[in-house]
Amino acid sequence: MIIEIKVNTKSNKNEIITAENSYKANLTTAPSNGKANKALIGLLSDYFKVSKSQISIIKGEKSNNKIIKICDTNILVHPNDTNKY
Repeated sequence: MIIEIKVNTKSNKNEIITAENSYKANLTTAPSNGKANKALIGLLSDYFKVSKSQISIIKGEKSNNKIIKICDTNILVHPNDTNKY
């Protein structure tokens, strides 16, 4: 599964917000030395119920707009289509 996600760092809390096939992640972590990317992978791992090793950033390592690949054949649609995580 491939998703596009917009990431906001230095937020008040870690959360994923979904709305009509779009994803937004708010992270408390600052974007330095890859810490925000690691936090994003951890958050997505919890959200989609997959291991961190099954998630990779395809594009946007140093950008707020990222393309993420989630390698799990059991996921067809994200579990909480309209809810915050």
